[in-house]
Amino acid sequence: MFGEELRKAREESGKTQEELSFDAGLHRTYISQLENDKKSPTLDVLFRLCDALGTRASVLIARVEKKRTRPE
Repeated sequence: MFGEELRKAREESGKTQEELSFDAGLHRTYISQLENDKKSPTLDVLFRLCDALGTRASVLIARVEKKRTRPE
């Protein structure tokens, strides 16, 4: 779920994975792993990604939270 929203946010910002990785100080393959839900970011990484994307972490997390389905 997080990976899909990260990818959308990155694409909305017009950045490639390489540009995002450079701006956030992360490796491009790590960005790929995050977007494919193979890894989960720490809070520090989340804030670095959001700073690089020009968005608030709370906005990105809210988008993920909306996608969650809760059994009734």
